[in-house]
Amino acid sequence: MTQIHESVILAADLGTSSMKVALITISGQVLGWESQPIRLHLTPDGGVEQDPEEWWQAFIQCSKVLLEKDLIPRSSVAAVCCSTQGEGTIAVDCDGKVILGCILWMDMRGQRDLLNEFKGIININGMSALKVFSWIKMTGGMPSATGKDPAAHMLYIRNNYPEIYAKTYKFLNVLDFLNLRLTGRYTATYDSILTSWVTDNRNPDGIHYDKGLIHSSGIDGDKFPEIVPCTAVLGNLREEVARELGLSADVRVVAGAIDNTAAAIGAGAVEDYLPHLYIGTSSWMSAHVPYKKTDIASSLASVPCAVPGRYLMTALQATAGGNLTFLKEKILYNKDELLQEAALPDIYKVLDQIAERVPAGSNGVIYTPWIWGERAPVEDKTLRAGLYNLSLHNSREDIIRAFLEGVALNTRWLLQPVERFLKRKIDQIHIVGGGAQSGIWCQIFADVMGVCIRQVEDPVYANARGAAWIGAAGIGEITISDIKRMVKFKKDYLPNEKNLSLYDQRFSQFLQIYKNMRDVYRQMNGQ
Repeated sequence: MTQIHESVILAADLGTSSMKVALITISGQVLGWESQPIRLHLTPDGGVEQDPEEWWQAFIQCSKVLLEKDLIPRSSVAAVCCSTQGEGTIAVDCDGKVILGCILWMDMRGQRDLLNEFKGIININGMSALKVFSWIKMTGGMPSATGKDPAAHMLYIRNNYPEIYAKTYKFLNVLDFLNLRLTGRYTATYDSILTSWVTDNRNPDGIHYDKGLIHSSGIDGDKFPEIVPCTAVLGNLREEVARELGLSADVRVVAGAIDNTAAAIGAGAVEDYLPHLYIGTSSWMSAHVPYKKTDIASSLASVPCAVPGRYLMTALQATAGGNLTFLKEKILYNKDELLQEAALPDIYKVLDQIAERVPAGSNGVIYTPWIWGERAPVEDKTLRAGLYNLSLHNSREDIIRAFLEGVALNTRWLLQPVERFLKRKIDQIHIVGGGAQSGIWCQIFADVMGVCIRQVEDPVYANARGAAWIGAAGIGEITISDIKRMVKFKKDYLPNEKNLSLYDQRFSQFLQIYKNMRDVYRQMNGQ
């Protein structure tokens, strides 16, 4: 058992693919870690769902296994705080029972319901200027015409499951559900409620519902939960949960944050204008700013976050590391007659080794990583991934490196609008997430983007560490400004000068592919 002289936070990180639970000290040291995979359910009508009960059981099991290792005295655990995927929608009844599977951020079934609700205001290409101004003035954004956010999910439930809608006491986001199970309180945080698009966000320290926006949403106002700051103490751990985990009932629960908010904290990028890049299944670039602002053309906005008095500029891209998962599971190791290995190796480390021996530029191969459409700097659900310029001279090695370069080129696409939003040149970016564990990928990002990439130590723990620091701030152990001196880095990756001109050329070709192919993709994949 480790003897420590500071409090510990039990931090949960629920992503699309797994539940992770860690014991993290106030200073940010990860003492132990457990994870459990989460299943994805594809419905016959094209939906993408998960079972919230599976999340909860995974949290309990991971927590019990972790705590039973006796890494620390259980009395050292001062708080529980969660970070989760965002833009999910769970209908619960007045007893807190889940009455429909969680509709995930990838689910677009509500698009038609959204467009019908706002007929003449929202269409496939956008919204009327008057309504755009009204929504952006209050919230900083607007309901996505793709149907991927809770604004559309709730309408889908209302229209297609009227009996479920009638029984719904509250609509909760993913984070809100875990907090309900931890405390019994129906709450939403400043960031989890955002994409319901019903809040006035003009005061970053006083986010509240707007009656006009609720009326416009088409959802009954009493079905929305109470709003609290990310650092709010919701109360103590429910007695039955504390008992099952062997923790004191005095352990406090802090509201926490959704993934991009928590990652910004865990990356140590808490100063104004300092960006972080998260590379997981999806990706984003974010930076804290002292102003609310929206760039409609590039799908960028500064939105409520965990730092008092600040907003988080967030630029979301649809799929990053998910492309490597696709490469591994659908191409290299697809479960068909060609699959020889009974047990797969640590494939991502192997991919790194292969990519490292391929020259910059992948011997001419370009990959566009739009395997699930794109969100920024263009929002277009019809875009698709593609390999370009393959010849008989190319090999699997070239394709593997092209996948890594394609995600980096796509991220560079965001750089110019992000710099315009921040009104300054970016010279360094903190990188976190599972993809940030790859040294060769960090170097590729540095070369492609022409900036210093600072690899945060143990980058895969960034969300959980962010949740821990939010929890620590919530119980008064630290302030958010303390975090910039606590973050540690593994390595700084500087751009390789000899590769810059090559990647400038590749980036120009990447954009040309988009311009030439966007209409083709709309014809093939549009509705």
